[in-house]
Amino acid sequence: MKLMALASGSRGNCTCIRGERGSLLIDAGLSRRETLRRLASVGEDPSTIEAILVTHEHTDHIRGIDVLARHLNVPVYATAGTAEELLRGCRGKPIDIRRCRYDEPFSVGDFSIEPFATSHDAREPCGFCVAEGDLRIGCCTDTGTITTTIFDRLASCDAVLLESNHCPRMLEDGPYPAFLKSRIRSNLGHLSNPDAARCLQRLADHIHVAMLAHLSETNNTKDKARFSAFEGLGLYSDQIEVTVAEQDPDPEHPELCGFHL
Repeated sequence: MKLMALASGSRGNCTCIRGERGSLLIDAGLSRRETLRRLASVGEDPSTIEAILVTHEHTDHIRGIDVLARHLNVPVYATAGTAEELLRGCRGKPIDIRRCRYDEPFSVGDFSIEPFATSHDAREPCGFCVAEGDLRIGCCTDTGTITTTIFDRLASCDAVLLESNHCPRMLEDGPYPAFLKSRIRSNLGHLSNPDAARCLQRLADHIHVAMLAHLSETNNTKDKARFSAFEGLGLYSDQIEVTVAEQDPDPEHPELCGFHL
């Protein structure tokens, strides 16, 4: 399997997972045109996409969902709470929305997909574990804390896409108003660099690859997130590949926006 983070951050999120014969998108927070452009930039054929998985209904994760789903002619999988929000926001011809439930695996092509609950201020947010054959990738962004359920799901994976949203000091000293800082720090907000590092420390015996995701452009830097992750991994830092998903990946170096298993 191959994972490619086409966009990751507050201006839009979209991840592509490619298997032997088909592909999936997780979230569609870019316009249809931009999503297709970025797929082309990493050498992906849109005709191989079999479904779009949606983590939650915030705009940076669903901005292009209805137009893109119709263009690709693929179903959209979401929890019931997320699906209700999607239906309210869809324009024009309805899209094929299929409801999924926490901890109940379902199949799309050769993929086995298991949604799990995350902790975020949305209707019914989730992460996804995506498996093909013996390989399994866990995708967990937009969560204010790592619950036992989240950890158990990620510990079953070979690789993880894990939120590392903010540096606590940058957030505290930064320009955001107090109410927004409080929201981000809460258990229904976003995972900090130290929280992500502690999670990786506990996952070190299980995973081979980690990609840090959903970094704040105001309250974080790639270097701070990466350094914190390496601190958490400790002696395992030489054994686990750590990369950082970007809001706008460099088109000259598409190989940096993902990983292979």
